[in-house]
Amino acid sequence: MFKNQKLSIIMALFFVVVAANNTAAQKKVQTFTISKVIPHSAEKVWHVVGVDYGAVANSHPKIMASDYVAGSLKAGEGAERVCYFNEKKTRLLKERMVSYNPNEMTFINQVFHADKFPVDPEYTRGTYKVVPIDNNSCKFEFKMEYRTKPAFMGAFAKGKFKRLIKDYAISIEHHILTGENVTKENFRDVKRQYKARTKK
Repeated sequence: MFKNQKLSIIMALFFVVVAANNTAAQKKVQTFTISKVIPHSAEKVWHVVGVDYGAVANSHPKIMASDYVAGSLKAGEGAERVCYFNEKKTRLLKERMVSYNPNEMTFINQVFHADKFPVDPEYTRGTYKVVPIDNNSCKFEFKMEYRTKPAFMGAFAKGKFKRLIKDYAISIEHHILTGENVTKENFRDVKRQYKARTKK
């Protein structure tokens, strides 16, 4: 009987420790949401972010190249892509499309391989959503959840991540408007054109 009580106490302590660790991990997860009205139809924006999932490099100023991986051929539940952040393709992220809902124009982009990036894949994901406004405009929403390695860097990284997503939204708009792919080299001009349009 004493042994059973001792075992029960040990098991109870184990579950308390596990629960505490999980709670601590969740507390270190950073979140933010960026939303931007884009002067193009929801269908056009969804096609760029939700249909051309493997071609994200065409509309992202920091991604040098991208493609489907692991046998994925098109967007859909479980589709996987790789994003390269330098010409040598030595800096990369691998991501998976989950909770894919084309009718609601939304999905979750789950990081599952972070390579040299200081983020924890288990706690790093982005939720894409396109909300129609009228025939010629929509709202692009992006909610990011992430946890850095080490965790204390999370708050410092938030500003950089926010700027990155804002630049991505501008790039989506430019890509739809002109058909031009956005790159690291031409993004300064892309942003200049965007500022000129919004001043009118």
